[in-house]
Amino acid sequence: MSDPIRVLIADDQALLRGSFRMLVDSDPGLTAVGEAEDGLTAVDLARTHRPDVVLMDIRMPRMDGVEAASVILGDPATAGTRIIMLTMFDHDSYVFAALRAGASGFLLKDVTPNDLLRAIHVVAEGESLLAPSVTRRLIAEFCRTPSGPPQEPPPRITGLTAREQEVLTLVTLGRTNAEIAAELHLSSATVKTHIAHLFRKLRARDRVQLVITGYHHGLVEPGQVHRSS
Repeated sequence: MSDPIRVLIADDQALLRGSFRMLVDSDPGLTAVGEAEDGLTAVDLARTHRPDVVLMDIRMPRMDGVEAASVILGDPATAGTRIIMLTMFDHDSYVFAALRAGASGFLLKDVTPNDLLRAIHVVAEGESLLAPSVTRRLIAEFCRTPSGPPQEPPPRITGLTAREQEVLTLVTLGRTNAEIAAELHLSSATVKTHIAHLFRKLRARDRVQLVITGYHHGLVEPGQVHRSS
């Protein structure tokens, strides 16, 4: 059997931390390695325990979750850690900064226990964090937010095969692996192989970054995700 996924829990509410820890430890494939009540402690514990996944509250004292995520992901010692941001509100403006910091996604704190456990496994495996009611809208909005003066349309992405380009377009549209396999008449294993190649060629940490890359290179039109969701 493989080693359990190591999870660090960071939240300023002790009751929530305890609840999340009990839930994590109830899954034989997961183990909680620590609890942090603020962002600074989360950074210290991440460096000590090298967790696979951090459940990170966005709003915490001393250092908020976005800054803590940025520090953790920017440190070579913990760069392999994946971060799930937790928030009370699906319109939280910090979520955009969390995506920029490199977080793999986010969940609302009212997520069901089963969905939280599944999300940890999904993110640990390098897939996207599934929060269907919110994630696609947030990523689309993030990618439409101007970061400077208008620029010329970006050139096509080079170095990808035609099939990889098709897969990237569908990933950008928010399709799951199963949906991509059905649309392109491929096996699930083949889709996973193409996505692994995309991670390597585009130097993307996870599926969220693939979506952002697809938007920045004009593979889909603004709002297209909404129509396809």
